[in-house]
Parts: sequence; C-alpha cells; structure tokens
Amino acid sequence: MNISVVIPTYKCSSSLSELNERLLNTLVKITDTFEIIYVNDASPENDWDIICRLAKNDNRVKGVNFSRNFGQHYAITAGVEYAKGEWVVVMDGDLQDQPEDIVKLYETARSGYEIVFGIRENREDNILKSFRANVFFKIFDSIANTKSDPKVNTFSICSRKVVDYFLRMKEQTRSYTLFLRWLGFEKKFIPVSHKRRENGGSGYSFSKSVKLALDYFLIYSNKPLYFAVYFGFTVAFISFIGILVVIYKHLVNQISVQGWTSLIISTSFFAGVIIIFLGIIGIYIGKIFDNTKNRPLYVVKDIVGL
Repeated sequence: MNISVVIPTYKCSSSLSELNERLLNTLVKITDTFEIIYVNDASPENDWDIICRLAKNDNRVKGVNFSRNFGQHYAITAGVEYAKGEWVVVMDGDLQDQPEDIVKLYETARSGYEIVFGIRENREDNILKSFRANVFFKIFDSIANTKSDPKVNTFSICSRKVVDYFLRMKEQTRSYTLFLRWLGFEKKFIPVSHKRRENGGSGYSFSKSVKLALDYFLIYSNKPLYFAVYFGFTVAFISFIGILVVIYKHLVNQISVQGWTSLIISTSFFAGVIIIFLGIIGIYIGKIFDNTKNRPLYVVKDIVGL
C-alpha cells in the first residue's frame, strides 16, 4: 500500500460524497495502491451510513465507527493505527482542506522530507475562530517554548517511519500536529488552499476549545508550576518586608487602629490565589491519574472494509 488517507468525520454528512469522489480522482493520479479511511467520531448525523455506502461501492474505501464521541485527535489516532500505507495523509472531512492538494504534499515529501504540513495561507474560518486560534498559539508558545503557526493544522503527510513512532505515543491528551512536531525528522511547510465550510458547523464549541487549550497548556509544559513557585516566593518576600515595616512602626508607636476592610480584602485575595494554584496542581495530578488508568484511547463499535 502506497498511500493511506485518514479522515476524522463529525457532522460531515453533507460533504462526504463529494470529498470521496474528489479523493478518488486525485489519488489515482499518484498511485494505483491507496486506501481512504474514514473514522466516524459518533457523529449525530448520518456520517456512518454514508461511509458504509461508499465502502460498499469501492473496496479502497474503509470505515471505523466509534462507540461514542472521543474527539478529533483520537479519531486521527484510530485511522493512523489502521492505515497500511507507506505514506499517511491526514485531512479534515468538511472540504475545507482540498483533496487536490494531496498531490503537492506527496511530491514534496518524495523530494526528501519525512513530514510535510500544509499551510493555509488564506484561512477561511470566521473571525471569532481565527481570533481564538491566534490567541491560543501565542499563549501556548510562550508556555511550552515552541514556535507554532495558527495557519498549520492537521492537513499533512508523513512517512511510515514517522507513523510508527507516533503510534508509540500513548498519552491520553492528544494532538496529532504537536506530536509530529515533537518527533523531529525532516519537515517542510507548503501553502495549500483552505475553503470556507459550506455546510454544518464546527465540532469545537467555545467550551470545548477552552478545555482543549487548558489541557494543552498543562500537559505540554510544567511552566505553570514554576510560575506558582515564583509567585509564592514573591508574595512571601513582599509579606516579609511588610512585617518589618509593621514591627518598626510598632516600636516607634506609629501604629494606629486599622479597619477590618483591608484585612478581609487581602485575606480573600490570597485565599483565591492559593485555591487557583491548588487547582493547577490538582489538574496535573488528575492528568497523571488518567494516564495511569491505562484505558484504551478509543472504543470501536463497527468497522467496514477493514
């Protein structure tokens, strides 16, 4: 098998038929041996019915159906685990990524790169989604000491060597793009087309996006813990100076009776700070606990063509 194309689907029923036709027309220009693997992440629409129909009509089309919604990057992981190709392409199923650009990715990879990412130079997302992405990557880069590009998403191609290493990474909190970047290897970034989503909506609500961002911040860096320590030392130093001032005023009889308002405010403030930092530590411990459970990353309900 030369090329495997992995596509996570969620609310993509309106685009799957066109996507599949364009994929077939594109891939036959590259190789005679390829497969298309759709992973249905428990979509509330009829994604799985369409995938089954496509697989029935063409044995090069295959499908994986999750028992419940696990998330985009878990669906990508499942598709990559089933993929047999020497090269594995990952793309979205909503036709924002253009199937015809796979030719550019493949030709670039064959010129001597293990990983090739597509850069969406003209990103067609709505203003709010683009703003969230830009803010997320700026904060994430500052915490994790990385240099990311919000125009780079999961649309990519990588070699079997990279895939084999990726599959050895069993962390519960997953990001296909970040994992590939961490692995190293020779990378190339090339411009690709990006279209506005014509039908359906994104599977990432605002609350899901915030949770995902928080997970990435805490899992891929321990800087928040160091920040808590530095902040604690700073507060302790300021408090020590304040104690010295109070002692001095007491010795020279300059202390007057103070109201309780300042005491309540300062106590409430530092109690809140303590709770926040305890929460950060608790999240880290919770993530450690999740990984020690050793549960499967996903559960497959049905497969077709595999």
